[in-house]
Amino acid sequence: MAAVDLYWLPLGAGGSFVRLNGRVFEAVAARVQGRPARDLYHAALQVELPEGTYVVEQTPVPDRSGERRGVVAGGAVGSRRAGRFRIFRYEIRVWLGGSISDVAEAVDSPVRLSDDERCARTVLAAVPRVPTPAWGRDELDAGEMWNSNSVIAWVLAASGLNVDSIHPPADGRAPGWHAGVAVAARLRGADAAAR
Repeated sequence: MAAVDLYWLPLGAGGSFVRLNGRVFEAVAARVQGRPARDLYHAALQVELPEGTYVVEQTPVPDRSGERRGVVAGGAVGSRRAGRFRIFRYEIRVWLGGSISDVAEAVDSPVRLSDDERCARTVLAAVPRVPTPAWGRDELDAGEMWNSNSVIAWVLAASGLNVDSIHPPADGRAPGWHAGVAVAARLRGADAAAR
């Protein structure tokens, strides 16, 4: 029994502050790019294995008990200097027995990406290696900001899954997704060159 499932969560599901900021961000981005505004989505993974179900997600740091949530990495939000304070930090989880908050609001989800146990274990093994640049910045010169979607896209691409066939729900966008794909492609290229 194994599965890798992708969930598309509306940005700000369950919280009006993030939802409002997301709408403002998208309205400005759409105007600058000369296109209609779209719904924004945040990606998360659920990985099922014989020993249990894992949640893979990037989130704000709620407290100092990260080990209970399977935190394997983290980084700063906005700027590295501000990252000294917990409120300006994010965490990346591989949480056995965890849950995706607001999963009930997920759209066109779950998307089954694999039912192969080896693939599921490869996905989990990739998570601790994910880059951790400052959230909301393009420190890796990927062409767009790094965020939770970048983390999930990087993990999937680094695991060898076909990310080209993955798209957010109709009329939606997943800002940061392409940054994760681009950075993972660079890693694969560097590995191939080293071989």
